[in-house]
Amino acid sequence: MALILTLNRKTHRAYNRVRENNFSLEGLLGHTLHGKTAGVVGTGKIGMCMVRILLGFGMKVVAYDVMHDPELEKLGGTYVDNLKDLLSQSYIVTLHVPLLESTKHMINSESIQSMRPDSILVNTSRGALVEDKAIIAALKSKHLGGLAIDVYEKEEGLFFENHEEDILDDDDIARLMSFPNVLMTGHQGFFTVESLREIATTTIDNLRCFEEGKECKNVLN
Repeated sequence: MALILTLNRKTHRAYNRVRENNFSLEGLLGHTLHGKTAGVVGTGKIGMCMVRILLGFGMKVVAYDVMHDPELEKLGGTYVDNLKDLLSQSYIVTLHVPLLESTKHMINSESIQSMRPDSILVNTSRGALVEDKAIIAALKSKHLGGLAIDVYEKEEGLFFENHEEDILDDDDIARLMSFPNVLMTGHQGFFTVESLREIATTTIDNLRCFEEGKECKNVLN
């Protein structure tokens, strides 16, 4: 939601502009989220958290998932039958699915054609859900209103490190960062005090269960 608010209202650009004593509003026009449609792809635990937040902003929520959570419609959201329907209706499209063979590059040159020209795509799940070259082409042709990502398909060896003194040899990420309507962060969605504490606690609990020969509830087979 932080990425959506920042990109939609261009607060990242305003922050940099004001630091240079430029208080002009030119180029900073955004949209009111209230009343607009948000499409949530994947309604697992994180997706449903996002649904509640979006509804709190007064947005209409449509969702797509191979498994339906009955809680969605109780909250006021609606499932659609396929991804194409979700993309065609949504001003905001936010991805919350795992990376599987069936979800890799689910946002590609074909699916992008179903998106509204003013829509904003948000990916905080896995980088490979989005086909980079297809999204670059959509941004160049102005078929996409904006892109906000916290993950990148080729982030290994790049994210979590300081490369200020290095030459960036990844042409795709360099091109993405050149667009004024692209907001990128370095996989920091999980990075809160509370989340790190929970990760540490879960890890220690699992080690204790393993040592004592007990079933580890937080481990997937």
